Amino acid sequence: MSVHYTLNLRVFWPLVTGLCTALVCLYHVLRGNAGARTEAPDGADGGFPLLKVAVLLLLGYILLRCRHAVRQRFLPGPPRMGGHSAFPAKHFPEPSLDILLESYYEHEVRLSPHVLGHSKAHVSRIVGELVRAGRARGSPGPIPGGALALAFRGDFIQVGSAYEQHKIRRPDGFDVLVPLRLPPLVALEPRSLGAEPELAPAFHGCFVCALKAPPGASGGHWLRDCKPFSDGFCVDVRGRRLLSATLVLRWFQAHLQRSLATVRYSLEGRCRVSLTPGGLEQPPTLHILPCRTDYGCCRLSMAVRLIPAVHLGDSVFLVAPLPPPSPAGPLSELPGGLRADALWGVNTARQEQKLLSWLQERAPPGACYLKCLQLLKALRDLGARGLDPTAAAQWGRILSSYVLKSALLAVLQREGAPAPGWDEAHLGDRLEELVQFLRDCLLRRRTLFHCVLGPGGAAAEVGPLPKVLREAAPVDLLAAFDRQVRELTAARLLSTWRRLPQLLRAYGGPRYLVRCPPPRSQRTQGFPEDEP
Repeated sequence: MSVHYTLNLRVFWPLVTGLCTALVCLYHVLRGNAGARTEAPDGADGGFPLLKVAVLLLLGYILLRCRHAVRQRFLPGPPRMGGHSAFPAKHFPEPSLDILLESYYEHEVRLSPHVLGHSKAHVSRIVGELVRAGRARGSPGPIPGGALALAFRGDFIQVGSAYEQHKIRRPDGFDVLVPLRLPPLVALEPRSLGAEPELAPAFHGCFVCALKAPPGASGGHWLRDCKPFSDGFCVDVRGRRLLSATLVLRWFQAHLQRSLATVRYSLEGRCRVSLTPGGLEQPPTLHILPCRTDYGCCRLSMAVRLIPAVHLGDSVFLVAPLPPPSPAGPLSELPGGLRADALWGVNTARQEQKLLSWLQERAPPGACYLKCLQLLKALRDLGARGLDPTAAAQWGRILSSYVLKSALLAVLQREGAPAPGWDEAHLGDRLEELVQFLRDCLLRRRTLFHCVLGPGGAAAEVGPLPKVLREAAPVDLLAAFDRQVRELTAARLLSTWRRLPQLLRAYGGPRYLVRCPPPRSQRTQGFPEDEP
């Protein structure tokens, strides 16, 4: 779907006609009230006839439609089967891959900054009211209130591509962290599972949180005092009470429903809101629909994922449920007595935003690395066309937006900072470099480490990290996928890159783009020609 927000003539011309009609009527009324209405010497009306206004507007509309038809008819296009074009394609220079990418970016990928800004501001207002209402309501869960109640902290944190300037297509999906406030008598002892030898590598990015007494609390009295919280939000694993992500998520969804009922009436004049529970595998989604009486310029339906988060320190959060790519296989068969409902994921969105800002400050003017990331996402979406739903879901998991962003950050960190080769003139070369890097990660190295929790990390660029993250084992984002899945993904990724000019002409851009030569990689890099 195109995101190039153009003028809607079906709406524009009726509005202009109505406005002009109203002005003409107002003009005649004012003249009549003032007694200044006079007859012309030839007996004609001295006012500007309404019929002339309507005829002029109709002629303007017809001229615009004719101009559009002439452009579609006479500008050169791809040759048609069974006929000959009036202007043979050989008379026009073939556009390069960079031109095709630029055109596709402008017509299919690029977001309107105006619309994105309005959407983010609208989401911020609605979520802010909901979170404030949730904080004021207290806890509706197994502990109705008091010193041991779980509650909203009162703020929210906007994360994801929409807030890192690399979202594509439509500004209709957002991610928001909702930090939770633990009772004063409860402290957490998080532990990474990366050092567990009996666990599969796919679980090395998971964390568990044990309860412990806060400093100065007596052990025996503390166990007795915090028993209501422990029974309501914890599970027993190896004789220790671990904070359950499933129980917290269930409480979170119920509390959001009650909070939404509180603010729904006050939001009726601006929008319609509803909440879809995500179950145990997805966070709840807040749907924001435009009100029928809302005549704003950006009437979009938006979906906001509200993610419960527990603060670890230094702007790092544990989140439920596990973020993608999630571990493969049945989570109920975890070794060592671990339980799936006790596993938490980690969110380092603030550190990643700092890293992107750090790279942007050191980038030369006109650096295109964020544009490359957007086009890499669009390439991923083009590669999913034609796949059955199961294969498309697997393709989207292994090449998730987070994996693609991590690949870009890994390439930039390897080079130190964006070199002069990252300007707009080398857009195709840099996109090809990212495709080759992903191929190497899938086939040769078979690893793609987390940009913050990888070996060496990026602590110098993103600031301090909590001790539990500094001591955690490196997190491989591709560990959840077996060898066959990685090889099939790499083969289809390369096939999509080879067919990119044809895909760009078929699925986006203006019709006057003619055929262009294959990308440089197919002529010089020797990519394999077979496709799974």
